[in-house]
Amino acid sequence: MHKPVELVSYDRVWPDAFQRIQAKLLALLPQALTIDHVGSTAIPDMTAKPLIDIDIVLPALEHIESATQVLLSQDYEPRGNRYDDEVWAFLSRGSVPAERVYLCPAGNGTHRNRLAFRDYLIAHPEAAADYAALKRRLAAEFRMDGDRYTAEKREFVDTIVTRALKG
Repeated sequence: MHKPVELVSYDRVWPDAFQRIQAKLLALLPQALTIDHVGSTAIPDMTAKPLIDIDIVLPALEHIESATQVLLSQDYEPRGNRYDDEVWAFLSRGSVPAERVYLCPAGNGTHRNRLAFRDYLIAHPEAAADYAALKRRLAAEFRMDGDRYTAEKREFVDTIVTRALKG
């Protein structure tokens, strides 16, 4: 049974939750170069899934395995390699809010694009409003199909990333 796509209004506790999670992850993974809040919960006033998305950038690909073992020991559930771009996902359902953590090596393209997208929407409230409206429409249309919900956002996301990287 698929879980419904759940969107909620922006919650002002998300930045503080990220700070707490970031400190915990940095203690667990001191080799991390950066631990960044990405995804919709990182964008003020954005409608989002109640899930904190976090990119952990490691010095190199060979650090992924040891970091994976640390996350597994902390009850993070492995969600596989994502985006065919050396990005490994993990989910912590037990935390509130839930956490989705991604491990990637330095110089990773997916990580670069996520930061560009986040920063562009923060700097351009009209684009953020368009994205929120798109998300609400897609969540209603694909309520029981999270993969399709995500896939249907791709064109918008790609357009914004292209604009952001040109800027």
